[in-house]
Amino acid sequence: MAKEVENVVTLIIKGQDIRFNPTYNDYNKFINEMQMNNKVSPANNYIMRIVAKESKETLVDILVSNPGAALQIAGAVNDEFAPELEITVKK
Repeated sequence: MAKEVENVVTLIIKGQDIRFNPTYNDYNKFINEMQMNNKVSPANNYIMRIVAKESKETLVDILVSNPGAALQIAGAVNDEFAPELEITVKK
């Protein structure tokens, strides 16, 4: 596999810039950890793994004070990092 390219995704959450550095491996680990009955912990672990060092404290404050934030943030990061492909079947 090719060398990982640094990706930076900056989200504005509650007026604060939060930087994330997702990688192919981090994204795949997140998807592999998710289960039908366990989505919050993998989302929380994922965003804590990929948050930039300088944004970590702010992210923790947001997560503690906003139930469900981890899933929303993971979704927003992934919308930018791994956008849906347009795929059609040729007949």
